[in-house]
Amino acid sequence: MTTVAWKERLEGEVPERLAREIEIYETQLELRRRGQLDEKILAETRLRRGVYGQRYDNGQRNDGVAARSIDYPSAELTKGPNALWDAPGMMRIKIPFGALSAEQMETLADLAEEYSDSICHVTTRQDIQLHFIHIDDTPDLMRRLAAVGITTQEACGNSVRNVTACPLAGVCHDEPFDVTPYSRALAYYLLGHRDAQDFGRKFKIAFSGCAQHACGLVSMHDLGFVARTRDDNGRPRRGFEVFVGGGLGAVPHQAKRLREFVTEEELLPLAQAVCRVFARLGEKRNRARARIKFLVAKLGIDELRRVVDEELASIPADERWTAYLDDLEVTADAPTRPIEALVEGHDLVEEHALPPAFRAWRDTNVSTQRQDGYHVATACLPLGDLTSWQLRGLADIARRTNGGRVRTTVEQNIVLRWVTAADLPRLWSDLGALGLDQPGAGTLVDITACPGTDTCKLGISSSRGLAAELRRRVATDGFVHDQAVRGLKIKISGCFNSCGQHHVADLGFYGVSRKNDGRTVPHFQVVLGGQWQENAGSYGLAVVAVPSRRIPDVVQRMTSLYATERQGNESFQELVRRVGKARVRELLADLLPLESYDQNRTLYSDWGDPREYTIGDLGVGECAGEIVSLVQFGLAASERQVFEAQLRLDEGDAEAAGERAYAAMLQAAKALVRTQNLDVGDDPETIVGEFRGRFCDTELFYDRYAGAKFANFLFQAHEQEAGDAELAHRRIEEAQLFIEAAHACYGRLHETPVAVSS
Repeated sequence: MTTVAWKERLEGEVPERLAREIEIYETQLELRRRGQLDEKILAETRLRRGVYGQRYDNGQRNDGVAARSIDYPSAELTKGPNALWDAPGMMRIKIPFGALSAEQMETLADLAEEYSDSICHVTTRQDIQLHFIHIDDTPDLMRRLAAVGITTQEACGNSVRNVTACPLAGVCHDEPFDVTPYSRALAYYLLGHRDAQDFGRKFKIAFSGCAQHACGLVSMHDLGFVARTRDDNGRPRRGFEVFVGGGLGAVPHQAKRLREFVTEEELLPLAQAVCRVFARLGEKRNRARARIKFLVAKLGIDELRRVVDEELASIPADERWTAYLDDLEVTADAPTRPIEALVEGHDLVEEHALPPAFRAWRDTNVSTQRQDGYHVATACLPLGDLTSWQLRGLADIARRTNGGRVRTTVEQNIVLRWVTAADLPRLWSDLGALGLDQPGAGTLVDITACPGTDTCKLGISSSRGLAAELRRRVATDGFVHDQAVRGLKIKISGCFNSCGQHHVADLGFYGVSRKNDGRTVPHFQVVLGGQWQENAGSYGLAVVAVPSRRIPDVVQRMTSLYATERQGNESFQELVRRVGKARVRELLADLLPLESYDQNRTLYSDWGDPREYTIGDLGVGECAGEIVSLVQFGLAASERQVFEAQLRLDEGDAEAAGERAYAAMLQAAKALVRTQNLDVGDDPETIVGEFRGRFCDTELFYDRYAGAKFANFLFQAHEQEAGDAELAHRRIEEAQLFIEAAHACYGRLHETPVAVSS
C-alpha cells in the first residue's frame, strides 16, 4: 500500500503563507542533516517555529503523578552525518488568547498520542506544549496544526510570543468591552511582521479587560493593554491604557505606563512602533539585558515615550491598522443553549438534592457571566496536564454544552463559557467521567508550576514534584477549609527564571541548591510579598532558602500563621508586612539546618525522584579544611545581609536597603576570593577587582545558568546607587541571584580540594 505524506494529504487545507513557512523550515532541516547549515542558524530557525530542546532522562519520574518520558531507539537520535538532535524535544503551540475549538482539541489529542507521550500541557501563557517530540516529525505536526488554524510560528525564539488575554473576556462583569478581537488582531498583525524580526530577546504581549483582576497580568508583560473607555460627545469611545517594560525573569520589573489612552484605531500602529524601537535600540550583544524592560530602565519612560512617538510618526500607513474593526464579531461567543434549557428533558434539581461533591465543585469552579443565566465553569488540570483521551472527551463536552469552545488560562486550566444553570450538574458529571471534576480552581490547591527538572534544561529543583506533593497535602489537610487561607496562591518555579510566576504568588518558591556533607541538596527559595490581583500588582522577594523536602512544612506554617493571626480582612501580603520578615524567618528557622547524608538521606533527593540529587556535572566533593568553613560562613553572612536589606525596604528606607544589598554581594564575592587563599580585607575596590580578575576574567564564576549577567549585578551596584524603592527592590533581587551564583560557584570549586595556606 502506498503511503501518502501529510504534505500531500493536507494540500489545499493549509493556508498558503503557513505552508510556505513550513516548507522553508523543512528545507533547513534537510540542509542541516547534510551538514550544509550551521547549527546556530538552525537553532534560531526551529525556536522561531516552536521547537525546543528539553531535558531527557528516559523514564525519570519527577512529577509525582506520571512519568513524562518516551523511549526512542538510539539509532533514531543521530540520523545523517551530523547529529541533528541528541534527544526528543518539546513543541510549543501558540493559542492566541487561549481559544480552542473542538476540532482543534481533537487534532491536538491526535498529535499528542501519535508523536508524544499522550499528554498536552497547558502553559502559564495559554499555550499548549507537547513533549518528547522528535525533530523529524515537526514539519508534519506543523502542517496538521495549520490545517485547523493553529500555528507554532514564533512560539519561541527572539520574537513576539503568544498574545494572551483574559479567558473571561466578553463575559466578565467588570470589563468595559470584550478585548478578544483586539488581541486576535494584534497577534496576527505582528505574526511574521518584518518590524518584529530583529529583537535581542523575546517579546510578550497581554490584554486585560479591567485593572483590578489578574486574568491578563498586564504589569508583568513587555507590552500590555487594559481596556478603557472615554466620553466622546456623549458616546463611549473604546481604547486602551498602555503599559511597557514589565517582565518577571530573574529580576522582575513592573511595567510603566506608556499611554493613558489610545483609541482602538491607534492600537496596532502603536504596538508596531514599540516593536520597531525595541528592535532598533534594544540590547543585542548582552542577552542578559536584552528584554525591553532594560531599555525602559536605561532610557526612562519619558524618553522612551518620546522615541516611540517619533517612531510612530515615521511609519507608513497600513490599511490593516483599522481593517479589523469592521469585523469585531469574528471572535464573539454566542450561547448555543437557551437559558431555559433542561438537562435530558428533566426539570432543574432542587438545591438540597444536589450532591455535596457537586456543590463543592460549583463553589470554586463556577462563576456567573455578566449575561444573565449563563456561567463559566473551570476544568482544573493538576500540573497543567491532560491526556489525549481527556482532551477528546472535553471536545465532546464542549460541543454539547456551548457549541464546542474552550479557553486555556494562565493558571494552567481550561474554562467553558456559556453554560446554563440547568447544564451544570450534567457538565460536572461528564467532567467526572474524565477525571476533570476536581474542585478548588483558583484556590490554594490550584498550584501553578513550570516543568522544572522534568523536562527543562535549566531546572534546578523539581517544581512539578513539589507541586504534586503540596496539592496532595493541601487537598487533605483540614486547615485549608479556612476561607481566607483557601484563596491564597502558590506558584513554583524550578529555577530563578520565574516561569512558574513565583514572584506574584502569596507563597512563591523557586529552585536553588546548597552543598552539605560533600553532596548537593535541593532547596527552594521562599518568596513572600507577591500580589496576584490588580494584574500582578506587586512582586515578592526571596526570604530564605529551605530544603526542598521541608517546603510542605513552610506552607503549613505560613498558612496557619495567616489563619490564626490575620486581623479582619487583612490580606496575606499585609500580614507579612505587619508581622515582619524577621518573624517569618524565625518561624522557619528550625527547617534550615541540614543533617549529614547518613543521618537523613531523604534531604538529598528531590520530590518524585528517589535517586541522589545532582545538578549537571556536580559530584561528591571532599571538605577542604578550614577554608571551607570560612567560605560557607561568608556566604551565610551575605544571605543575612540581603535579608536585612529587605527589612530596610519594608521600613521605607530605600537608600539603606540598596546599600545593604550591595554589601551582601560584596560579602559573597569576598567569600569566593577566600577560596584562593587571599584575604582582601574590606575595601570594596579591592574586593571587586580581585573578584573580577580571579572569577570573571577566568570565567570560574560563569555556568550554564548565570553566565556573566549575575557578575554584572555586582559591578553595576559598585558603580551606582539604588536610589528609589523600585531600584532598591531590584537591587535586592539581583543580590539574591548573585549569592545563588556564588553558592553554585563554590559548589563547583568544592569538587576539587583547595590547598590551604599555612
